[in-house]
Amino acid sequence: MLNLKPVLPLLLLFSAGAFAAPSVYPTGVTRYDPAKAFNQYVIFSGADKKTHLIDMNGNEVKTWPQAGFPSAIIDPQLVGGARGRVLLQLSEKDPGKLGSAGNGLGNQSVGELDWDGKVVWQWGDQAPGGAAQQHHDQRRLSNGNTLVLANKVHAVAGFKVPQVIDDVIYEVSPQGEVKWQWLASEHLKEFGFTPEQLKLVRATKDPDYLHINNLSVVGPNKWFDAGDKRFAPDNLLFDSRNANFIAIIDKQSGKVVWRLGPNLPTLNPRAPATLPRPVDQFVGQHDAHIIPVGLPGAGSLLVFDNQGTAGYPSVPLGLISGSRVLEIDPVTQQIVWQYSAASSRQPGWAFYSSFISSARRLPNGNTLIDEGMNGRFFQVTASGENVWEYVSPFLGKAPGSDAISNWVYRALPVSYDWVPQGTPRSETAVIAPTAALQPTNASR
Repeated sequence: MLNLKPVLPLLLLFSAGAFAAPSVYPTGVTRYDPAKAFNQYVIFSGADKKTHLIDMNGNEVKTWPQAGFPSAIIDPQLVGGARGRVLLQLSEKDPGKLGSAGNGLGNQSVGELDWDGKVVWQWGDQAPGGAAQQHHDQRRLSNGNTLVLANKVHAVAGFKVPQVIDDVIYEVSPQGEVKWQWLASEHLKEFGFTPEQLKLVRATKDPDYLHINNLSVVGPNKWFDAGDKRFAPDNLLFDSRNANFIAIIDKQSGKVVWRLGPNLPTLNPRAPATLPRPVDQFVGQHDAHIIPVGLPGAGSLLVFDNQGTAGYPSVPLGLISGSRVLEIDPVTQQIVWQYSAASSRQPGWAFYSSFISSARRLPNGNTLIDEGMNGRFFQVTASGENVWEYVSPFLGKAPGSDAISNWVYRALPVSYDWVPQGTPRSETAVIAPTAALQPTNASR
């Protein structure tokens, strides 16, 4: 629902030029066209460190008091048909001097919770070092094991910093045993760095040198069906925020068998958005994954291109740049669809999140986008029309700061049949205060 949430009393407001963002703004659902939107629930962990499930009118239908980094839903088929199970973070500890909101050093344990909040599986004490240290992703596999993206603090030969915050992937059995693991620092020469860039990587003062921020299973796809073994369904896809590349790991060998970035042609935000075209430089990207079978665009790579600042050497922020969502043919490495603010007849900076964020394809061809640093989720059609929008009202500390924010790391679509039968939902149209802007240049 539409709620006005003042940050300061109106009598104390400064002129509009005093703030980059409004000091009074709406929260909840600000627009909703039930005929054009894909109707569903959305799950996310708010800045209040709770996990929220909302319906299309922004009504909160379920809350878990734990946060997820991010919250992850479990397919009922993997847990005997049980609906409404989630993977979340269960406990924290002092992360030490290297801990931050962007790593998992303070995360003691992760676990599976049922709809009523009961912990039915937990992993932490059995983890290497006695703590899960999970960050950015965890996923239940079809074999019953759980993939955990985690951190490992240790010395790596050749690095300037005495210890790096390395990225490690664990495959954990229901009994808590690590059945498979992969360590990023053992594959440095597979990530596409030039010799000069590799020197910069090893000389960085930031121990979180790669900052891998998502992990997904490639899943069934047309490329593998056609004989391309790089896209084997069991292979794993991840992206490095700090180094501007996306890669696929061969599950059997641990080797990188496919990669996009880090060195791509410079982005020209004023160039015509002619499609398809070769991928240009994404920066600080998030939520890269292969669109699953059964959804429009299946087999394409979908990624939120933040256009923040990252890379070796660092790519500078653009003066009037914004973020993009890119759908990429992973074989030809061409952009086949994209969304930017211009797609909704807005200036580029009107859609921008320099960090966090996500994008997911929906069954009707729409895309659910989380503009994370502003806590705004919205659905756009293939032509760029905004047909649903929600602004999170849940406030908490901003990452690395005592400032207050409504930031949201990732927002995920949840089908109606994922929840227990009888769970309420609402689908009442919400008319935006001003006429919706018409799309201009998004295409697929």
